[in-house]
Amino acid sequence: MPVPGNLRRRIDIAFTRVKVAVFVDGCFWHGCQLHGTRPVTNREWWDWKFAKIQARDADTNRLLEHEGWSVIRVWEHDNPIEAARQIASAVRMDS
Repeated sequence: MPVPGNLRRRIDIAFTRVKVAVFVDGCFWHGCQLHGTRPVTNREWWDWKFAKIQARDADTNRLLEHEGWSVIRVWEHDNPIEAARQIASAVRMDS
């Protein structure tokens, strides 16, 4: 589903009735502190690229929250059962 306010961005999983947006962030692209790695070659460009992605994520959160959405971000390495519990809790709270 497109992100309200920026139709080029998409929500990974959207619970539209209760306005809960879920994103599953990859460790490499989104800068995971535990598993994220940075290429050695062309380091300056990669630093710029990762900073741009993190700024985009923050802006996406802001756009959704401005429209009354709850935003949940989980890492690709997160325990899926715990992630599901967090999502279910948010969906129940907002319903």
